[in-house]
Amino acid sequence: MTTAAATTQPVVSGTTTVSSSSSSSSAAAANALANTQIAGNFQSFLQLLTTQLQNQNPLSPLDTNQFTQQLVEFAGVQQQINTNDSLANLVSLQQTAQSSQALQFVGKTAVVKGSTAEMSSSKAVWKLNIPTASAVNVSIANSSGQTVYSSSFAANAGNNQMFNWNGLGTDGTQFPDGNYTLSATAKDSNGNNVAVSTSVAGVVSSVDLTQSPPLLSIGGQTFTVNQVESIID
Repeated sequence: MTTAAATTQPVVSGTTTVSSSSSSSSAAAANALANTQIAGNFQSFLQLLTTQLQNQNPLSPLDTNQFTQQLVEFAGVQQQINTNDSLANLVSLQQTAQSSQALQFVGKTAVVKGSTAEMSSSKAVWKLNIPTASAVNVSIANSSGQTVYSSSFAANAGNNQMFNWNGLGTDGTQFPDGNYTLSATAKDSNGNNVAVSTSVAGVVSSVDLTQSPPLLSIGGQTFTVNQVESIID
């Protein structure tokens, strides 16, 4: 789908997540401390139990039920710590897998959900997903929020319909390269509103592995791997 100065393509919004590296290391340190403490306490308990059993009064033996209960409780705590260790290992493996997957995207063109595309060499591209034949209204705003272009056109139902814009404003002004956000509304033949979703394509220039999950840098914006809809090349 094309217009006099534009064609359609989805816009993306960057998502930043908080790094979990510090929380992961803190959890690991806490787990290690817990292991050390429970091991020391358990050893002390066994020594105390053995000493008391050796020195008990044969005519008035100690009640071993209490010791047995404490032994069971110690065993339960130890099992929980072992479970925490296993979960920590699984999380570490998952983070490594996410990092490896993200690195494979560098240099490739990714299609991601969103509405903000980078215009380069006077060309910006969005993809529109239109569920039913509609009259579509689009408007494009610059990074300051100023509307620089708007148009209306008829569109058939379909996904990934390209919308290309050459940077020419509604008044004929040629706007500079940069990030632009597209908004799209639509109505069907009965005048009912039709929800139009957008996505954008861009080259993955770098990956930030200090974040969890890792962040892909596309056109000056950041995205998580799960925001990627497809890889073009």
